[in-house]
Amino acid sequence: MRPAPTRCPICQSEMEVVRLHCPSCDTSIEGRFALGQFSNLSAEQMEFVFTFVRCEGKIKRVEQELGISYPTIRNRLHEAIRALGYEPGKEEAAEVDDETRGAALDDLQAGKITVDEAMRILRGEEE
Repeated sequence: MRPAPTRCPICQSEMEVVRLHCPSCDTSIEGRFALGQFSNLSAEQMEFVFTFVRCEGKIKRVEQELGISYPTIRNRLHEAIRALGYEPGKEEAAEVDDETRGAALDDLQAGKITVDEAMRILRGEEE
């Protein structure tokens, strides 16, 4: 069985699933059905994601299985993340410079701020 096309071959608009069929009992259901975010992945991206998951996200195993370097794996992963509608690294905590980190720890030790306030500063949630 082939994967369903996600783009119209004529105008390149996004295709939509409107009919599902059970070959076992010949039941059909019509309506509008979502394909899901993974339908946005190309065949190559989908294969990469399957390999990445099969290797439990362990870069060394992915390198060995696909015979590609760490930077290539990272680039392919970022491409797949973008195709799924996310921006790689967007949810990463903001970098806190050494001066801010030191000041927060000094203020905590001096009792000027609470532990919760210090944690927010160290996570980059406050300046």
